[in-house]
Amino acid sequence: MSDVRTGTVTTKVPARLDRLPWSRWHWMIIIGLGTVWILDGLEVTIIGNLSAQLAKDGSGLEITQTQVAGTAAALYVAGACLGALFFGWLTDRFGRKKLFIITMIVYLVATAATALSFSAWWFFLFRFLTGFGIGGEYAAINSAIDELIPSRHRGRIDIIINGSYWLGAAGGALLTVPLLNNFAVNVGWRIAFGLGVVLGLGILLVRRHVPESPRWLFIHGRDREAEELVDGIEEEVEREKGVRLEEPSQSMTIHQRRSIGFGRIAHTMVARYPKRTILGFSLFIGQAFLYNAITFGYAQILSTFFKIDTSTGYYFAVIAVGNFLGPLLLGRLFDTVGRVPMISGTYIGSGVLLLGTAWLFNQGVLTAVTLTACWCVVLFFASAGASAAYLTVSEIFPMETRAMAIAFFYAIGTFVGGIAGPLVFANLVESGRPGDTALAFSIGAVLMIAAGLVEMFLGVKAEGRSLEDIAEPLSAASP
Repeated sequence: MSDVRTGTVTTKVPARLDRLPWSRWHWMIIIGLGTVWILDGLEVTIIGNLSAQLAKDGSGLEITQTQVAGTAAALYVAGACLGALFFGWLTDRFGRKKLFIITMIVYLVATAATALSFSAWWFFLFRFLTGFGIGGEYAAINSAIDELIPSRHRGRIDIIINGSYWLGAAGGALLTVPLLNNFAVNVGWRIAFGLGVVLGLGILLVRRHVPESPRWLFIHGRDREAEELVDGIEEEVEREKGVRLEEPSQSMTIHQRRSIGFGRIAHTMVARYPKRTILGFSLFIGQAFLYNAITFGYAQILSTFFKIDTSTGYYFAVIAVGNFLGPLLLGRLFDTVGRVPMISGTYIGSGVLLLGTAWLFNQGVLTAVTLTACWCVVLFFASAGASAAYLTVSEIFPMETRAMAIAFFYAIGTFVGGIAGPLVFANLVESGRPGDTALAFSIGAVLMIAAGLVEMFLGVKAEGRSLEDIAEPLSAASP
């Protein structure tokens, strides 16, 4: 029931959502929201594997491979950082549903415009705007998924969804091979970006049926709508399962509010949860440098050291499969073994393996095949850890700041690692000296190990706990 005069509401909505059995409704959420990471993987991988093609005479663009792998990649990431902050603030203020529709539209328009690029500046501009839309997706989608998925499944589902990025990466890598070999130099890359638009339109059609987060609704003065929405979900689940759901005993009282100021958000993160803020920074910076550097730069490594230009997609597809298998096979352990041991273990383990890969590469004993195999093993573990970084920051801060917290850590971590990574990596690889590339590998490895150590000391045991138990809402009434 709600007290309209005082704006106070007592609700069981969180407990009702957490006790739901897994159902077709949850699969609809995953398909409608989670598949966006496939798009992101497709985008980033296509641009990385097409870098040599775009730099050729007759591509329709006066651009170098270093500009594609370095400048364009950095602009994409810069757009993602700014988009995350801008749309993250709007997501907490105006709701998850409005923003995950808007951000997808931004992505679609910018990607279509990229396919029509006629000069380098146009290409750079719309790579930036594509990233702007994708960055907004991270905040809106991760917050919505975590607020709709039952707590006992949240870790595994969130990690697998974030890991599905690599399904798009594998598809993008394989897609570039026929586009590079069977189409004119100025046509294949345009088709690649056009296919991203087609996939995005399909996701947008499914997404129209995904509801607003009931947790967001009851805090923002729409408690009756939240209750009716959960009633409908329960009826659907009961019909499917043939059972009667028991009424949970847990409830909470909230002082409703229309919005929350950025100052309050910053104070919450820095003053109320300083250790959790350090944790978020560490996890994001480590994985952002590693992933943005290798994602944007692997085709350049194959081209520079192994003279492989038109079949880089095959090698990257192998890496992408290893990346997806990590979250898929290890995801369940984040809910059973626990967040802290799994996150610290995957970060430190992948860092140690990457240091070994750097040493072997510097010794000149690796071929394109064996280097790819090494990266596949490294990223099997790193991918599960990196996916858990998004899960962590969406769990450990209050409901009212969730989307903004995701956006903040994504933007800062990715700005440090995601912009510096591609620029440093591209220049080190371009030198053609194995030692320089091994140095780039080692930087990423050390940052991952450091983040894993921070998780060991500051990690939060969030497995199986409701979001409200992990971080009490700022609007919660005192008992």
